[in-house]
Amino acid sequence: MSRSLLSGSVQYLKGVGPVRAERFAQMDVHTGRDLLYHLPHRYEDATTVDPISSLRPGDDATVIGRVVSKGVLQTRRRLRVFHAVIRDDTGMIECAWPGRPWLDRSIEKEDMLLASGPVRFYHGRQLQPREHTVLSRASDATGPTAVTRERGRVFSVYPATEGLTHRQVRAIVDLNLDPLLAEITGRDVLPERWREDLDLLRLEQALEALHRPSALNEVEPARRRLAFEELFFLQLLHARARAKLRRETTGIAFRGEPALTRPFIESLPFTLTGAQDRVWGEIEADMERESPMNRLLQGDVGSGKTVVAAAAMLKAAEAGYQAALMAPTELLAEQHIRTLENLLEPVSVKPVLLTGAVTGKARQYVLQRLENGEARVAVGTHALIQDAVEFAALGLVVIDEQHRFGVEQRRRLREAGLASDALVMSATPIPRSLALVLYGDLDISVIDEMPPGRVPIVTGVRGPKNRDAAFEFLREQLADGRQGYVVYPIIEESEVLDVRAATAMHEELVGRFAEFEVALLHGRLSSAEKDAVMRRFVAGEIHVLVSTTVIEVGIDVPNATVMLIEDAERFGLAQLHQLRGRVGRGAEQSYCVAFHSGKTPSERLRAFASTDDGFTLAEEDLRLRGQGDVFGREQHGVAVLRFADLERDRNLLEEARGRARAIVEHDPTLSHRDHRFLARELAERYGGREALYQVG
Repeated sequence: MSRSLLSGSVQYLKGVGPVRAERFAQMDVHTGRDLLYHLPHRYEDATTVDPISSLRPGDDATVIGRVVSKGVLQTRRRLRVFHAVIRDDTGMIECAWPGRPWLDRSIEKEDMLLASGPVRFYHGRQLQPREHTVLSRASDATGPTAVTRERGRVFSVYPATEGLTHRQVRAIVDLNLDPLLAEITGRDVLPERWREDLDLLRLEQALEALHRPSALNEVEPARRRLAFEELFFLQLLHARARAKLRRETTGIAFRGEPALTRPFIESLPFTLTGAQDRVWGEIEADMERESPMNRLLQGDVGSGKTVVAAAAMLKAAEAGYQAALMAPTELLAEQHIRTLENLLEPVSVKPVLLTGAVTGKARQYVLQRLENGEARVAVGTHALIQDAVEFAALGLVVIDEQHRFGVEQRRRLREAGLASDALVMSATPIPRSLALVLYGDLDISVIDEMPPGRVPIVTGVRGPKNRDAAFEFLREQLADGRQGYVVYPIIEESEVLDVRAATAMHEELVGRFAEFEVALLHGRLSSAEKDAVMRRFVAGEIHVLVSTTVIEVGIDVPNATVMLIEDAERFGLAQLHQLRGRVGRGAEQSYCVAFHSGKTPSERLRAFASTDDGFTLAEEDLRLRGQGDVFGREQHGVAVLRFADLERDRNLLEEARGRARAIVEHDPTLSHRDHRFLARELAERYGGREALYQVG
């Protein structure tokens, strides 16, 4: 039986061997399948190459030529410029790269070079390349020897690593692509009717077009095919996790008279917004079903998530069960208990608090009330799920700040068997497309409307000349008894990043505001130190809190009315919005000023100043920064998407989700004959990660 090239080691492919296999491993390419999916990160289009003899100053051109001479020159202003003269069949032209002398080490004489950029007149015609690629070397056994061979092609430029250039990767892919594609031909994981419905290429067509496009317009349909496949299997993973939870966890149908929820909603000193009312209806219906609720509640700061969560906890209580709200820190838990005490007082439900700080007789009292069922609503930290804590009948867990817990923590909660229903809350607005990727195993409810009558935060974007005026405004607010934040992107000064550091500026502000208490808060402090600083700020003992982004989420300080954000270009829109949300928590007018260091503010900062809608800003953040920065690396147990683009592929994502859920609804274990290949593909793609989703 012949060995599979797809599943075999990349070492045994043509042109690789043990040394290059080690270098491929550095790029996470271990098998033939990995090489097949090691796709170009860009393309050089040589289908419209200009003859060098035709170039004129003012043209924007793409040329291919052999390097006939090269070197580094220094101008009168001591700027070092790399020069290379290249020649094609029609003539020669000088290429110049100002300020890039290091190219002398990567471009060699006799290289075949593709270069694109403007043609200028400087002692004759000169091309100043924006992009360039070494297509081949004279020493390359696989390299073409004439310029004419390179014309009419689209060159794939692959991710490379030290000791393995993109040209070598291209040559190895060329040698092995046909036999690798032969193994997958006829074994498409997507049914033909799906491909027809969605206008998708066959898998082997898509992979060949991505590696060897004959024209650039072939790339996007090929990427789209792989994008759908990637999104579908991710949604299939989520759908199986959701189905497994419902299958293996005994649900509670919280039904009965609304003895607590109705009087609670009637007792509120305000009317629920349309969005709150809609979301409460979704949660109420979910809790009345026999299958367990597993729902994400999203809403901007101040949108009223806690009121809806309180109603859900009362629904559990009126059905004879207990509810618990878990917060990531003791300070947040204490804030929640104060809020819930006020909200629940009209219906005579008194919540209890359990954190690491609750000790001695007070702790024993709380533990006893949880065990005998007298405490119907509990608030706490991870202390709530320690071995010593026993609930009489815990039916609902509400988790605050979902992104601080993640998939693994959610899995542990389920394993603890503490409650069948889970409601997870997030005050970090994220686009629906991103929510479906990160939290696809959850049903999603969104409060996308703010209560009327809230005083908007006045937001300004200011340049270096206005910095002193902004700090004087902060002084005026402090003199009126208010408090403020000054936020910096880094902790200590850096030679690499020209941004103000929190530690250095803290010292400066201590001198500037000598009559006020100025404190420093950053991520390198211990949890106890951070907690102590925040408690003093909440108590009003600290007037100015100099901080990094550790104060992004959570704590309400109604007396804080000013947020100054230094070097705001260093933050994403979502971060800026979260920082702004730290003020405006009380009745007083609040202000947020974001400083930029350039002559004009960036598009991101202009967007920040234009709206206070967190969901609008989240969409804009995704558009401006791209999903790579928004995801981070390997968050939430899911790898960063390789092929799908959440901006372009929203319709594909919805299609993928619908089809994945429909399959799992009828065949949750994928054991049907028509679905076994999906189970194999899922295992191939996600392997060890399936455990994070409790998929068996």
